[in-house]
Amino acid sequence: MAAVHEPQPTDLRLGHIVRLLMEHATMVVSGTKIGEEISASRSEVWRLIQQLRGLGVDVAGHPATGYQLRSVPDLLLPEILRPLLRSTIFSEHLHHFYKIGSTNSAAMAAAAEGAPEGSVFLAEEQTAGRGRGANAWQSPRSTGICCSVVVRPALPPSDVLALSLAAGLAVHDAIQQVDSRVNPDLKWPNDLLIGGKKVCGILTEMNAEATRVRYIVVGIGINVNQASFPKELPATSLRLVTGSEWSRVEVVAALLKSLDREYRQLLEGTDARESILQRFARQSSWVFGKKVRIEENGSAFEGTTEGLDGRGFLQVRTQHGVQTVLSGTVREK
Repeated sequence: MAAVHEPQPTDLRLGHIVRLLMEHATMVVSGTKIGEEISASRSEVWRLIQQLRGLGVDVAGHPATGYQLRSVPDLLLPEILRPLLRSTIFSEHLHHFYKIGSTNSAAMAAAAEGAPEGSVFLAEEQTAGRGRGANAWQSPRSTGICCSVVVRPALPPSDVLALSLAAGLAVHDAIQQVDSRVNPDLKWPNDLLIGGKKVCGILTEMNAEATRVRYIVVGIGINVNQASFPKELPATSLRLVTGSEWSRVEVVAALLKSLDREYRQLLEGTDARESILQRFARQSSWVFGKKVRIEENGSAFEGTTEGLDGRGFLQVRTQHGVQTVLSGTVREK
């Protein structure tokens, strides 16, 4: 059998170099000083600087003169994110990839091997991103956010939908924290739309026994700075909506802080699930009074949405009575 090529995490020294250059933003830092800080030779420092430039970091200089950042990079490097995530469960185990097939696949594989709760997998580019069903998730390099987290909640599998809905609330909150004028619409169960176009998709995957969850991976893809999409794709980005570039670092930090808060509340709060369902319904035009077509397991039916049941499943009133949507695709009629 041919060996499977595992994606390599981004060299942690790249993050150390970026932090060092950021801390000395007004001066040129010699290759010797950088080498001392990261225990590398000057020629190795040069090679790493070239790697950073390949990632899109604007570094001036060369071995003879030293190096200086021309602008702060918008890369989701652990060294940049960790200080912003203190006191959350996501600050310790941050994994960054320059290019990966799917952060969800990497997170699921790591969780199966025992990755601790709060592990985060981030990528600048995905080549095989997944949405629900067989849908692909488009993610050109360093424009969107591809983020998957591992959690190990003491919850029954029936509560996992509430966690997925809570992730949608966390994305909504994060976007509003960065720019309160942007108010995404939560589409049950796992998309955020702006002006009817998709700006975020959430994919929750679980490994469980009958009565308890072993681990859950919550994958979140957000369109941030994409300048355009294929015409046939009903998608938009935060940049297209607002007309200006967003800091992906700021969005990820806000997202993981919001997700940390939602997750803790779900585990500790007595009425947490009820609160999630109520807040989701408030932020969604899809939960009540929306004429929809449901495609589920090869069949389809139409009706008008009539809220969520106690577990978070969508209720649709049809001519034959109320039907509960457990999965499947929800489309506006």
